[in-house]
Parts: sequence; C-alpha cells; structure tokens
Amino acid sequence: MVVMRSIKAFPLRSEVSRKNASSRPDIFSSDPMNYSSKILEIIAYCIEACQIASSAGADRIELCDNPGDGGTTPSTGMVSKALEVSGIPVFPMVRPRGGDFLYSEWEFDIMVRDVRAFRALGCKGVVLGHLTMAGDVDEYSISRLVEEAGEMEVTFHRAFDRVRDAEDSLEAVIRCGCSRILTSGGFPTAPEGLDVIRQLQIQAAGRIIIMPGSGIRSANIKRILDYTGCTEIHSSATQSKASGMSYLNPLMGESLTHPIPDPAEVSRMKSAIME
Repeated sequence: MVVMRSIKAFPLRSEVSRKNASSRPDIFSSDPMNYSSKILEIIAYCIEACQIASSAGADRIELCDNPGDGGTTPSTGMVSKALEVSGIPVFPMVRPRGGDFLYSEWEFDIMVRDVRAFRALGCKGVVLGHLTMAGDVDEYSISRLVEEAGEMEVTFHRAFDRVRDAEDSLEAVIRCGCSRILTSGGFPTAPEGLDVIRQLQIQAAGRIIIMPGSGIRSANIKRILDYTGCTEIHSSATQSKASGMSYLNPLMGESLTHPIPDPAEVSRMKSAIME
C-alpha cells in the first residue's frame, strides 16, 4: 500500500529517500494498461535533434536553446526550420534567460513578443512559466500569455517545481487556462517525486494534463505512467554528439560536444508505452 503524501507544500528531499524510490518496483505490479493514446515528448536543442526525435517515434518536441541553462527561448529561425523538418508538433520554450523564474517588465514583454511570433509561425503550443517573488504562480502574467497564445496550447514548465505550495499552484495554473504542467514533483527527478506527481494527477481530475519529466528513460517510463496514471511524458533521451571538426585547438581544452536525442532510446521509450 502506498502512503499518499500531502502536497500542500512539496516534501523535503529527506522525506522520500532514494532508497524508497529504488524500492518502488513492488508498487508497479498493477495490470498492464493500454498505452495506445500515450504521448511522448522529447526535448530538442538543435535542428538535428528535431529530425531524430520525429523519425524515432516522438509525438511532440519541446524546442529549446541553451541546454546549460535548462532551456531558453530558441530563435524564430530555429523554430521555423524545426516546423519544416519535424512533421510533428513543435512547442518552443518561452524563457528569456536562465536562472530563476521571476521576470522584470522588460523580460515579460519579451515573452509576450515571443509568444506572438511563435503563434504567427503556426506552432501548436508553447512552454513557459512565471513565478512571483514569494514562489507563487504569477497568475496575471500567465493569464496574459495564455491570452496571447490564442489557439496554441500552453505548457507550464518546471518552474512549477519551484513553487512553495503545489496544491494551490495547480489550481492557479488551471485558472490561468494552461493545457498541461510539466513537473518532477518538486524533486530533481520524476522518479524521486512520483508520490507528488500521482497526487497532482488525482487533484487535476482531468482539468489539466500532468506530464512527468526529468530522469525519464526507457527502463522506467512505463512504470512511471502506470503508477501516476499520467498520459503524457517528457524526456531528453540525451546523448552527447562529438564535434565533427577535424581540427580542435588543443590550447582551448574543450570537446565542443552538444546534446542530441539517442534515436534508439526514443524508439525504446515509444515501444515501452505502447505495450
């Protein structure tokens, strides 16, 4: 029997130990589910990654720049090309910089302009988030961005994992009109935050999509969907691609790699959720 934890505030990491997380296979023993309608979203940081994700079976792409900052807004040129080569929905990140999710008026204006630009390009959705200084969802800003998005879906990203009150924040995101929440349950990875993700899914009660993300691989993807009851899931399926340059200045001491999805891993994940 799984003891459900309160999500009035996210639990401390010490409350759900890594030992408990690793022992969870026993609670994934329920009957297999039909995953024919499950959605696999893959992160892409370059145009090659979009093509790989699409060809390997991803259902949707979250398109970002700057992986070192956890993803920021890609250029309109990048988004336009991604739409051209992908053949599946592309949801660009709208995040004007790395760091926290408390934005100035200038930064918010940039976000509004980017949402408008991506809507004009024909994107099916965008990914964004905005918090107050106190760690609450900035409902005014998010509602305005949802309005600017028009017919596009809006995913509230992992800024949600930084809120002070998950239960209230879920209701705030719903009030703003977002389509889904990407979350690891307030922990660094989704496997650590499974109990919280499951409770969020129960609380959401079909009013918004809860999409687990972070630490998702083919070895755990089906178990995570089984346990949480979620229908969409998010992963980088990442591997490092070495530079194709024949000359690298040894004095710089750098490898110049960049992350791309592993096509075999994307395919394995898609197969796992279709079983």
